[in-house]
Amino acid sequence: MIRIAMWSGPRNISTAMMRSWENRTDTVVVDEPLYGPYLAATGKKHPMWQETIDAQGDDYAAVIDGLCHEEKTADIHYQKHMTHHILPNMDVAFVGAFRNAFLLRHPNDVLSSYLRKHPRATPEDLGFPQQLKLFQWLQKEQSITAPVMEAKDILINPEGMMKKLCQFLDVPFDVGMLSWPKGYRDSDGVWAPHWYNRVIESTGFSKYVPKENQLTQEEQRVADACLPYYEQMAAYKVVC
Repeated sequence: MIRIAMWSGPRNISTAMMRSWENRTDTVVVDEPLYGPYLAATGKKHPMWQETIDAQGDDYAAVIDGLCHEEKTADIHYQKHMTHHILPNMDVAFVGAFRNAFLLRHPNDVLSSYLRKHPRATPEDLGFPQQLKLFQWLQKEQSITAPVMEAKDILINPEGMMKKLCQFLDVPFDVGMLSWPKGYRDSDGVWAPHWYNRVIESTGFSKYVPKENQLTQEEQRVADACLPYYEQMAAYKVVC
C-alpha cells in the first residue's frame, strides 16, 4: 500500500485536494489525523476542540503508529496533514514512512483567510516554520526533495499540476481527481461543519481569483515573518 502525506498550512486548498484524491477508486483518505493530539497537547480551544479530541484521541504515538502501519482497503492511503500540528522538538522521523508532498500558499492570503475564522495567529499557528522543518528533514535525512505545490498554480491549471504531482509521487494520474460530488463525506473530520462551508459546495478546484488582502500593520508583521519560510519552499515548487 502506498502512503501519501500532504503537508499544508491552514486556509489552503487542502480539503479540496483531499476531495480530489478521495474521488479516485483506488484511494482512501484521512482528514488531519494529528489534530486531536495537537489540541490536547497545546490546550488550544479551537472550534469543536473537545469533539475533535474525543474523535481522534490525545496520543500522538498511537495515531502515528496507525498512520505508518495500519493496512487499508485500498491501494493508496492519502493523509491530509496540517503542518502546525507538528510540535516543537517533535521527532519527525515518522514521515519517512510516507511519500510526502507539500502544499503552499502565500502568507498574506493564508493569514487573511485565517483571521476570518480565528481572531489572531502566529507564524507557528499558520504552520510555515514547521513546513520548512519537514521539507528540510527529508532533504537532509533521506536525500529527498519532496514536491512542493503552490495552491494558485493548481487552481490555474488543475489537470497539468495534478498530473505533475502524481508523476512525482509515482502513482498514475486519474482524471477523476479533477471533479467530485458536492457534500460532506464520512471521512471529513468532526470539525467540518465549522471549517468546510465552501468546500462542501464545490465540485472541483475553483477558478483562481487574486485576493485583495487588507491586513493591519500588526497582521502584516505576522505575514512578513512567515515570508522567509514561504520563499525557501517556493524556490522548489513544481511548475508545468
